[in-house]
Amino acid sequence: MFKNGERVFLPGASGEPGGLAGQVLATAGIEVTTSFVPGVNMFPAGWLETGARCTGFFMQPALTQAQRAGRYRHLPLSYAAAVAYFEAQPPFDACLVQLSPPDAAGRCSLGPAAEFTPAILRRARRVIAVINPNVPRLPHAPTWRLTDCAEVMETDTNLTAYDPGAPDAASESIAAHVASLVRDGATLQFGLGRVPTALYAKLGGHRGLKFHSGMLSDGIMALAAQGALAAGHIHKTTVILGTAALYDWAAGRADIAVTGCENIHLPRVLAGIEGLVAINSALEVDLFGQCNLELANGRAVSSAGGAPDFAHAARRSPGGLSIIALPASFGGGKASRIVPSLGPDTLTSLPRTDVDIVVTEDGIADLRHKSVYERAESLIEVAAPGFRADLRAAWAAIEKRL
Repeated sequence: MFKNGERVFLPGASGEPGGLAGQVLATAGIEVTTSFVPGVNMFPAGWLETGARCTGFFMQPALTQAQRAGRYRHLPLSYAAAVAYFEAQPPFDACLVQLSPPDAAGRCSLGPAAEFTPAILRRARRVIAVINPNVPRLPHAPTWRLTDCAEVMETDTNLTAYDPGAPDAASESIAAHVASLVRDGATLQFGLGRVPTALYAKLGGHRGLKFHSGMLSDGIMALAAQGALAAGHIHKTTVILGTAALYDWAAGRADIAVTGCENIHLPRVLAGIEGLVAINSALEVDLFGQCNLELANGRAVSSAGGAPDFAHAARRSPGGLSIIALPASFGGGKASRIVPSLGPDTLTSLPRTDVDIVVTEDGIADLRHKSVYERAESLIEVAAPGFRADLRAAWAAIEKRL
């Protein structure tokens, strides 16, 4: 299907074309750009040993050798920056896209996943469609005309699913703290993981909630059933990602819009949202409020994704909040996620200027309107108790240099 040297776009998340990703990535001589998400889309490094050269926006340990060998290119861009990146690139030679069967007018729905695909489709020299009857048709989702596809294949595979598992006690406690910060009528953004899963369950008693988020997952179903969502509002996302039950629920819903990242993540879009509450996670937060979302023990395990876009916007939104929610420790309590300062083996994914509040299972550190010294003390108070004395000693050394 591909000629040597062709540039191909391969969508990720729930838009991954069923059964084809491995074959495409194993094709030698082509350049593949993908929006695969760690923990969601399978990406065995062996696919790249002799196959395609790949570019992506997320890093994970399995791709370390491929990156060193120049076979995987990790672009450390937020989603808003990725939109600009695609606009600056020449059109792709081919775009693979998973679509619903066509309607009476011959148009197929992208279903639960848009991300970068709609903008890329409009410019691609060739569109290769994978028609899958399991793709739900949403009234507010991008469509594509079947006759505009150069090649068409059919599959009957399940959509890529995501299940983080049941929240643990720490996640439940963190979610309860975060829920106490959310006002009725807020516009919410949060992603995937155990804390977001628990947070959906804690928000059932709220009213008038709106979503403007990079992802929506299974918890949205309970919020709708409990009457927590704003009546008559169209909730916007680039991806719906979860279980088969979620995809079935989303089919035909007129209150959910799946749309491209250019309509979700760009600053000009987010600047118009009042009461935006962005809830993101981090691997580490230091006593200045800087956040590392990407490196664990010096190894790249993820990327910033859309967090910088939303955190920056929520920090400036009237009535908004930029919240970082994370467990106080890791490794079975052997190490603290609240650290004195981000060291040479890590990265600053979010600056301290884009963080309002840090939440752990041990409490809420409200950093707004606080001095550097007051912020440090607040963050020490939400660290795991066993690490607080060491953090205070470390801060005493740091403050002598300030």
